[in-house]
Amino acid sequence: MRLLLFFDLPTLTVADTRNYRKFHKFLITNGFIMSQYSVYTKLVLNATQADSVKELLKKNVPQKGLVQCLQITERQFASIEYMAGKAQTKIVDSDSRWVEIN
Repeated sequence: MRLLLFFDLPTLTVADTRNYRKFHKFLITNGFIMSQYSVYTKLVLNATQADSVKELLKKNVPQKGLVQCLQITERQFASIEYMAGKAQTKIVDSDSRWVEIN
């Protein structure tokens, strides 16, 4: 399964910018991978893990702005059609429990 996270956070004040950076750092340290600006994905093993990640997100989202999360299957994620641009190939992103990097 995948979690797709979409967010639009204000950066008008110093405090807003600080909250944005803190949230961005939280996403990276918790295994989210940037697909596009303000669109991140995370691979999860099952619905239970997805629920726990969503609860963790709820505790760490900034007060201002818009943050949305969509849970989809790996098959749905694989069927993304690229209209322009290419998929990121440098990212090691697999549902395998064992990934060997040479």
